[in-house]
Formats: sequence, structure tokens, C-alpha cells
Amino acid sequence: MTLRSRLALGLVIIAAVLVVPLVVARTSMQRLHGQVRSLREGEFQASLILGRLRDALGDVRAREVALGVVKSDTVHRQLGQALTRAEALADSLDRFELDSASRRIHHDLAVVRPAAEAEFAAMRAGHAERADSISQRAVGPALRDADLALTPVEQVLRARTTNRVLEAESALVEAERISLAALVVALILAAVIALWLTRSISRPVTALEEGMRAVADGELDHALAYRTDRHDEFGRLAISFSEMSRQLAELDKLKAEYVSIASHELKTPINVILGYLQLMQEGIYGPLNEKQQHVAETIGTQARTLARLASQLLDVSRFEAGGGRIEPRTVQLANLLDELERTFHVLAVQREINFRIVRQTGLPKEVVWDPERINEVTGNLLSNAFKFTPAGGTVELTAAPADGSLVIQVRDTGAGIPPEQLPHIFEKFYQADNQRSASAKGTGLGLAIAKEIVEAHKGQIRCESSVGVGTVFTLMLPVSVQSRRRTSLQRTPITDTRS
Repeated sequence: MTLRSRLALGLVIIAAVLVVPLVVARTSMQRLHGQVRSLREGEFQASLILGRLRDALGDVRAREVALGVVKSDTVHRQLGQALTRAEALADSLDRFELDSASRRIHHDLAVVRPAAEAEFAAMRAGHAERADSISQRAVGPALRDADLALTPVEQVLRARTTNRVLEAESALVEAERISLAALVVALILAAVIALWLTRSISRPVTALEEGMRAVADGELDHALAYRTDRHDEFGRLAISFSEMSRQLAELDKLKAEYVSIASHELKTPINVILGYLQLMQEGIYGPLNEKQQHVAETIGTQARTLARLASQLLDVSRFEAGGGRIEPRTVQLANLLDELERTFHVLAVQREINFRIVRQTGLPKEVVWDPERINEVTGNLLSNAFKFTPAGGTVELTAAPADGSLVIQVRDTGAGIPPEQLPHIFEKFYQADNQRSASAKGTGLGLAIAKEIVEAHKGQIRCESSVGVGTVFTLMLPVSVQSRRRTSLQRTPITDTRS
């Protein structure tokens, strides 16, 4: 499945999952709405009709009493209207399943109407006693009986209303619980799907990022941390990444081989030039005048510089191609430091620079290093320190133990290196802007070779510097290393610890 399809499917599923709680909530609310509507159209409506019926019966009683006093057609007609309204309201109770109460009220009202007519007729005929008798024996008891019939109906409606309200409250709580549970489940499912989408995208992206960083650091055989046979965009990117790494590795190998061959081939003609110059200076081909002698010395100086550059290029190409070998052997650390002190003492006197080697307590007597290579590293660092330190300055080499390792620091009070250039000083042919402060310009290969040698010893090298204050190079080397050959083009990034 392609990345676009996966994203589209994930978004559709998330949308569908989030719609489910809405559907559940809507269904629950519709059910609750139905219960409330049933309650409104049932028990509440019946209660209202019952109240109106009680008022209507009271109106009938009042009209009947008024008829006994006034004895007019108007009151008689009003009594009939009141009876008709009470009968209509009694009929309305029929649809609320109150049959017994409705029938009883109908029966009572059926008694009241003819009795009221007989009472009115007796009054008009002047038979007051007969009218009073009809009122007391027929109309009055029928109205009281109808009124009494409303009381149990009210109690029934009250109980039914209470039950329906409780059911509605229970339905509301249930709707809230179901809706909340559906929402929680939907959110969990949406989070799981989102996490799956994020991980399915972020993992390959992170792996590609790490792969590109590794390639940038020189690890051209880096393998991506996910399957390259995926049938999506990341699978195609992985194939492209592998092809790019392969081509870069081939190019790097060709470059290293070319530099190695060129450097090696340059050494022969350079040595021939130096040999003939030496013979000319010794007078084998005849004496040289002063001007010719000066020219020969200049040619010799430049030829030796070219020979040194060819040798450095050969070293760099060997290490990069995995052919840089170190030959560790047991060496007396004190002898190694003494030799450095003797070597640079004369240079310190000539440059009028304060030079010292500080030995901290607890140093091991012996170390297992490649002494020639370590001498090359420390000699290069000391040479750079002297080159950038003016007369009256200080160059110091400090050796100190540190948890099974040895820390060597070369400190100077020279020109310093700008902070933005510190991350690049171990790159080949890179030269910082402080070259104008140097007594002699270099080739930009010394620190690159030093880094390769230190890493071949499983050590680390870093630099701290402040412009106008000085520079400190720190080597951290294990006390003992095994003979090894660098087998890959891997580069260990240099950490700039300068503040």
C-alpha cells in the first residue's frame, strides 16, 4: 500500500471512528426525547385535563346552586354549558387508560343532567320543596361522587408520572454513560490509528535521516533500519539510497586509489630530483657559484615540501581506503615524552617560546601504541603550536591518567581559531583564517592525518580555541591497543567542546 493510500485510509477510519460516538449519542438522545414526549403527551396532559375537569365540576356545582337562587333561563343555560364542558373533559380522559374513573364520572354526569332539568322544571312550576329534594338527593350526591372519583385518578397519575420521570432520568444517565464510553473507545481507536500512521511514517523518515547523516559522516556502507522491499514510497527511497551509497562508495574508493597511486608515483621523481640536487650541491657535476647554490637550495626546499605533501596524501588515502595500519608495541611513556622534549627544545630556544612538558602523577610506565604514529600526531600538534605562537608565548604538553586512558593536551597562547571554523579543522586541505599568524603555511593535511591515527588507536581528539587567547588540542588514548587495520570509511564526528 502506498503512503498516500495509507494516509487516506487512516484518515477515513479516524473520521468513521469519531462519527460513531455522535451516532450513539444521537440515538440515545432520540430515545430520551421519545420518553419525554410520551411523558408530556401522556401523564402531564392527563394531569392538566384532570385539573380542568375538577374546575369544571366545581363550576357545575356553582351553577346548580345559583339556579336554586336565581331561577333564570340564563343560569339554566350556563349550567348546561358547564355540564357539556365537564362531559367533554371526561371524554378526554378515555385515551389515558383511566377507564374506570372515566366511566364513573360519565355515569355521575349522566345523573346530574336530567336531575338538573327536573330541578329547574320544579322551580319554574313553583314546587320549591320538590326542587330542593331533587338537588339534595340526586344532583348533590352525583357531583360529590364525581369529584371523589378524581382523587384516586390523581394518585395514579402522580405515581405514573414519578415512574416515568425516574425512567427518563435513568435513560439520561444511561445515554451519558453510553456516549462517554463510545467517545473514550473512539478516542482510543483514533489514537491507536494515529500512532500507527505516525510510526509507519516517522520510522522510515528517521531511518533515512540517520542514513543520510551516516553517509555524510563517511559511513557509506550504512544499512537502513527498515526493510527495503516495501511496496511504497519509502521502499523506492530505500532503493535509491542504497544505489546512491553504492555509487558514492565506488567513487570514494576510486578517489582513494587515484590519490594513493598518484602520491606513490610522485615520490619516485621527487626522490630523483632530490638526489641530483644533492649531487650538484656536493660538486659531483662541478662547482656551483653562490647564485646557483642559492637556487639549488630553493629547489631542494620546495622538492622536500612536495615530498612531504605526497607522503601525507598517501597516508590519508591509505586510512580512507581502510589500509592504514598501526603497529602497536610496548613503549616506555617516559622515553616517548623525553624524546618530544628534546626534539622541540631547540625550536623553542630559536623562537623564544616557553616550552614545557608536564607529567601528572599516576602515569603508567608503559603504553602499547604505535610510537612512530603517536610521535607523528604529537609532533604535528606541537609544530602547529609553535607555528602560531609568537615570541614570548607558551607551548605546553600535559600528560595525565584518566580511567584506563591517557589524556594528552597540547596548549598554546597563539592566535587561536574562530569558533565557526573549529568544526572543519580536521577536514582535508582545510586551513583556518589564522594562517597569516603562522611562521610557515601548511598543507591542511596534518590534522586530518592526526585524526585518522588517533581513531586507529581507538582514541578521540578534540579542539578548544579562543581567538587571541590560544588553542588546546586534547587526545584521549587507551593505555593499550591491539594491532588493527581500518576496514571502513567510517568517520567519527568531532565534538566541538569549545565554549
